[in-house]
Amino acid sequence: MNYFLNQSIVLANQRDYLDQLFRVYPMSPDNIREIDSTKWQRFEQAFAENKQNEIIESLLDFELFPIKDSYIAYLRRNKSAIERNPLTIARICGRLKEMGLNKIYENLSQPKETNRQIGPLFKRWVNSGALGLESVSINDFLHTRDNAILNASDSVMKHYAKEYLGYEREKGLDFIARFNGKIIISEAKFLTDFGGHQNAQLEDALQLLKCPLKENVVKIAILDGVCYIQNKSKMNAMLCQKYGDENILSALLLRDFLYSL
Repeated sequence: MNYFLNQSIVLANQRDYLDQLFRVYPMSPDNIREIDSTKWQRFEQAFAENKQNEIIESLLDFELFPIKDSYIAYLRRNKSAIERNPLTIARICGRLKEMGLNKIYENLSQPKETNRQIGPLFKRWVNSGALGLESVSINDFLHTRDNAILNASDSVMKHYAKEYLGYEREKGLDFIARFNGKIIISEAKFLTDFGGHQNAQLEDALQLLKCPLKENVVKIAILDGVCYIQNKSKMNAMLCQKYGDENILSALLLRDFLYSL
């Protein structure tokens, strides 16, 4: 088994793994969303006057819709359907009336789900200096041979990888660095549970390890979460059996990995 994969499993099962991981992924479920006052006033007026089409149109301007309803996504993507489906609009507005303004406001300001915070949190940690490397722009990264981390958007990272590294996937990257003359690239995943979407997330990260790239490129999968729990799950089997010899590691061991190159 790959040394860093083994060390990640040991870390996750024998030490204060979650306490340490909070430095990388400091989840903040209590940060409510800010509500745009102009948008709220528009909705409030439509609500008071029972203008049903305007009620729906104004609520679709918010990031969240205040109720769970299978038809909302369709209306959000095709707003012309609001005029053409009065019974659906009346049904949804009836539910909103039952809720009242206070509950609607509360639901609109619900915090972002923690899994949607994960990608930005990893990049923030990497660029904070936690790895002991300077974080530089794409221009500086291209014009220096020094050890450094590329601090750039997903699209810029992908363009760089395609232009200079032979990368052909359409999936974005979370980490690109130069260390001791090698380029290290990775996706980073915090897998919060077993099954479904989380298995797909794991497979996304692992597919990178099989991509043909230029010789000086080191491919790694930065994984954290339940995948290191030693049980009979599909995740653990994939790591330990199918990908056991690959560069798979916890973000907590990323610095050690870089200095091993």
